[in-house]
Amino acid sequence: MSYVTENPSEIEPPTFGVAQSDPVAPPLDSPELYTNRELTWVDFNDRVLQLAEDDRLPLLERLKFLAIFASNLDEFFMIRVAGLHDQVDAGIDPRGPDGLSPSETIDGIGARVRPLYVRQAEQFGSRIAPALAEEGLRIASCEDCSPAELEAIDKRFNNQIFPALTPLGVGHGRPFPYISNLSLSLAVSLRDPESGVESFARVKVPKEVLPRFMEIDVEEQRVFVPLESVIARNLDELFPGMEITGHEVFRVARDADFTVSDEADDLVRAVEAELRRRRFGEVVRLEVGAGMDPQLRARLIEWLELEERQVYDIDGLLDMADLWQIYGLDEFKRLREKKWTPTARPPFAAERDDQPDVFAAMRQGDLVVHHPYDSFALSVERFLAQAVMDPDVLAIKMTVYRTSDDSGLVPALIQAAEQGKQTVCMLELKARFDERRNIEWARALEEVGAHVVHGLPGLKTHCKALLVVRREGDGTRNYVHIGTGNYHAKTARLYEDFGFFTSDPDITGDVADMFNLLTGFARPSQFQKLLVAPAYMRDGLLEQIERTVEAHRQGGEARITIKCNSLVDQRSITALYEASQAGVQVDINVRGICCLMPGVEGVSENIRVRSVVGRFLEHSRIYAFRRGGDEAYFIGSADLMPRNLDDRVELLVPIESPAIRAELADTLERCLADDTFSWELRSDGSWERRSGETRCAHEELMEQALDRMVVSD
Repeated sequence: MSYVTENPSEIEPPTFGVAQSDPVAPPLDSPELYTNRELTWVDFNDRVLQLAEDDRLPLLERLKFLAIFASNLDEFFMIRVAGLHDQVDAGIDPRGPDGLSPSETIDGIGARVRPLYVRQAEQFGSRIAPALAEEGLRIASCEDCSPAELEAIDKRFNNQIFPALTPLGVGHGRPFPYISNLSLSLAVSLRDPESGVESFARVKVPKEVLPRFMEIDVEEQRVFVPLESVIARNLDELFPGMEITGHEVFRVARDADFTVSDEADDLVRAVEAELRRRRFGEVVRLEVGAGMDPQLRARLIEWLELEERQVYDIDGLLDMADLWQIYGLDEFKRLREKKWTPTARPPFAAERDDQPDVFAAMRQGDLVVHHPYDSFALSVERFLAQAVMDPDVLAIKMTVYRTSDDSGLVPALIQAAEQGKQTVCMLELKARFDERRNIEWARALEEVGAHVVHGLPGLKTHCKALLVVRREGDGTRNYVHIGTGNYHAKTARLYEDFGFFTSDPDITGDVADMFNLLTGFARPSQFQKLLVAPAYMRDGLLEQIERTVEAHRQGGEARITIKCNSLVDQRSITALYEASQAGVQVDINVRGICCLMPGVEGVSENIRVRSVVGRFLEHSRIYAFRRGGDEAYFIGSADLMPRNLDDRVELLVPIESPAIRAELADTLERCLADDTFSWELRSDGSWERRSGETRCAHEELMEQALDRMVVSD
C-alpha cells in the first residue's frame, strides 16, 4: 500500500476556530500559558518510553527504546538537573515564564520521573525480557540459571572477571571511595564472624572493560547474564573469611556541565582541563536497587552528601542504556525493523561507472536531500570529495559541531590541506560530550596546515555550513551546503535532517561573510538572504510572523507551520499567541520540548501542536509562512530557544525553489497527518497519543525515496 501523496494540497488542512474577543483570556505573560522547560522534556522521554511499551513494534526495537530512554535520562540529570541544583546551592531563584523556582522544578521532575522508572522496570522485566526468552534470547540473573549455566558462569568469573575486580572497603582509615560518573557498583555489607564488626565495601562493575551482559552458551538458548549478577554470586571469592550480610547495586550521575572561559590563552587545553574535572562533578542523582537495606541506603546518602529527593529506587535492572549490546546481536535481526538503506537522488546518483558532477547539477539549480531517506555519503560526502579532487577548487571552509570517527568529511579536509587548498575548519570545541573527539580532529587538521578556528568569544558555533570556492572562467564561483543536522555520518543514518545545496550568489556570499565573521574581525551590518543568530534571526522570524498576521487581516490566506526540536523562547511564543488571536492558523510539529500551551480559549485555540517520535529521530528545522502567493520557507540549525537565538551562531537559509518548497510542505503535512507515531499536545499540557494507524510519516517518506530512486533508473 502506498501512502505517497502526489499533491500536498490533497491533504486536508485542520479546521481552526475563528478568534473571538474574550475578556477573560489571560495576559500573554501569564504563567498558566507556559509549561516548564524541564518538565516538558520529561514528557518527551515519556513518549520514548511509550514506544518501548508498544507491542506493535519488533521486540528488539522496544528494547532499543528502553536503552534510549535510559541514556536520555542520564544526560538530562547530568546537565539540566545539575544546573537546577547549582542554582539552588547558589541561593538564586530564576523563575521562568512558567513561574516555577529551581527547587520546585526539581521536585516536579522527581514526581514525574519516578513513575517512569516503574514503567521501565515493568516493561523490561515482565514484558520484553520474557518475550525475548520465548524467541531464544534470555537475559537472566544468576538466580534464574540452571546448574549447567551456573557452572559456566563460575568458570567465566574465575578466568575473566575476578582479575578485573578491586573491592574497596570503608572503615577506620579507609574513607568512602570516589564513585565515578555513571559507573555501576555493588554495595556490600560485611560482618567479621570473629570480632562481630560490621563493615561496608564497594565493588565497581567493570563494564568499561568487559561486556555488561556475559554470554553463556549452554543448551538451546543464548543466555546473557548481567555482570553485576555474576559478581554478586561470587562475592565470597572477593571477601574470604567474611560473612556477606547483604548487597545491592547502585549508580550515581554527576554534574557533567561546565563552562570554559573564552579568554583562555589556549582553548584546547582549557577544554581538556574541564573534561578532567567533569569526572569529579557533584553527584546529582543516586539510583539504588529497590531491595537495598534501609540502613545501607541511608549510609550511602550520607556518604554522598545527598538529599532524599536525589535518590531513585529502581526495581530490577539498572543502567538499561547497556541494552544496546543486546539490540546489536546480528543473529536476532529478525526481531528488529528491516534495515533501511538510504537512496541516492537523481542529481547525486552515479550513472554506470561515472561519478556525478555535483557542481554542474548545482549550477542548474538548487538541490535538496532528506536524510536518512537520502544517502549522506552519496550527497554531502560526495560533494566534498569532488571539491577535494577538483584542481580548480581554491578553498574549502566548513563548520564542525559534531562529527563521527567513521565520517569521511574531516579526513577529506585533511587531504585538501595536504594538496595546498585553502582549508578552514570552524571546529566547536565546546560541543557537549564531543569535546575530546573535536580536540583530536583539531590537532590532526593543524598538523597538515589547515586553519582551525574556534569561533566567537562567548558563542557556540552551531550552524552547519560548507563553502567551496572554485575558479571558473575569469573569476570564481561559490558552492554551498547548508544542513539542519551535524556533519555526522552515523547520526545521518538515524536522524531526520535536510541538506540544501546552492550556488546562489547572494546566499553563498552570505555564507562567505559568515565565515569571515567567525575567523576574523568582520561584522557584516546585515546579510542579504540568510537569517543569522544571534544578531538577526529572532527579529527576522518575528517579522515573518507579523507579515503573516497582516496578510490575514487583509483577508488573505495565512498559515504558519513550524517543525523544530524545541520551542522555548518566550518572545517567539508570544508572537505565535498573537497570531492565533488574530485568527492565523498555526501548526507546530515539535519533537521534544514545547513550552507553548495550545487550545487555550482566547489565546491559542488556533494553534495545534503535534510530536512525531518513531523509527528516526526528527531533527530538521523548517519555518514556513504561507500568505497566499507570498510564501517564505526557511531551514537551518536553529530551534526557537534562547540559547539558539542569543548564545549561538546559527543560520536559517530561505528556500526559493518552488520544487523544494513543495517537498518541504509535503514533509510538514505528512508529519502533521501521522497517526501512528504521533502525539498531540492538549490545552492542559498533557500529551495524548493519536490513534488510527492510517498514516506513518517515516514509512511514507521511505516509500517516497524508493519511488524516486525507481523513477531515476
